[in-house]
Amino acid sequence: MTTANTDTSVVVIGAGQAGLSVAYYLRRLGLDPGNDFVLLDRGPGTGGAWQFRWEALRIGSAHKINDLPGLDELGISFETADRQAPAKDVVADYYQRYEEHYGFQVVRPADVTAVENHNADLIVTLADGDHVQQVTTETVVNATGTWGAPFVPWYPGLRSFEGRHVHTNDYVSAQEFEGERVVVVGGGTSAIGFLLELEHVASEIAWVSRRPIDFLEDGGLNLEARVEAVKLQDEAARAGRALPSIVSGTGVPRTRRIQAGIDRGLLKPRPMFSAIEPRGVRWADGSFQEADAIIWSTGFRPELRHLSSLKLREKEGGMSVAAGVALGDSRVFFAGYGPQASTIGANRAGRMIARQVIATLSKLQALRG
Repeated sequence: MTTANTDTSVVVIGAGQAGLSVAYYLRRLGLDPGNDFVLLDRGPGTGGAWQFRWEALRIGSAHKINDLPGLDELGISFETADRQAPAKDVVADYYQRYEEHYGFQVVRPADVTAVENHNADLIVTLADGDHVQQVTTETVVNATGTWGAPFVPWYPGLRSFEGRHVHTNDYVSAQEFEGERVVVVGGGTSAIGFLLELEHVASEIAWVSRRPIDFLEDGGLNLEARVEAVKLQDEAARAGRALPSIVSGTGVPRTRRIQAGIDRGLLKPRPMFSAIEPRGVRWADGSFQEADAIIWSTGFRPELRHLSSLKLREKEGGMSVAAGVALGDSRVFFAGYGPQASTIGANRAGRMIARQVIATLSKLQALRG
């Protein structure tokens, strides 16, 4: 389907769960990997954001990892993977086998720095170290996720802290905090995982959260709240608003490991502190906690800076996206954004987006005559 006007018909930016899902369905719909569509990925290896997760995160304690579409053809599944194995290693291995099986020819490391208009087409600029090149394309599927855009909320004194600020995407292992006083900020499973790992390593641990923790009694996700969270994501995406938190609406499953932490008194969060001082954090009531490090398990924002020249960002802070299509430019698609985020259905969105890409390509080629 590639035309003489462009290098390729589709550029998929990102080879994590969302990008690979779209690629699978593009291939099923007749597009040739490496010719009709190209996958660009910034990471040095396979696995999307999972390759950067901390070593102690196991398959059994991670959020549910959904199988990619067509993964069963390889005879493997995350459902039957070793629950004690590092999640980063298992995902990287399965994704590598998946890419090879379907011949996706992912280009990596390819850091996309810009997507710009080029008459009726688009130019994608990518860098591999000092080498910069450009690819012309008719359409772009943005599947960059959020790992590259960590969010740290501002509090008075944030920059005055003399210890270390560590975000989830910087966390390597509990051992780097041995003997230290640590404050963990966040109300999701990552924050809880850090606390459990630090319990017998750090000298002191304090847990703070901006909201009460909704521990689910049945040990599973609150499906009703999950549906509502997806709805709120979709409404925000369509309106071009900044996306709300998914985790805040789904709750934290009360697993046996987490319940044991609650029983030991470890998992009892304090309300959010009001200020950060050079040697720790202070609450509104005047109480103070000394700290050598603050771990910010406070989430991420969509990584969209490379799309800035297309001027798709709205005044409300987000992109206007409906059913995976940018309302401001029908040549641009978003996989894993808003209601299609990886934890709530990137695989299902892959088929929808691939079909819309094919329809758009047909329209563009008809206009060219």
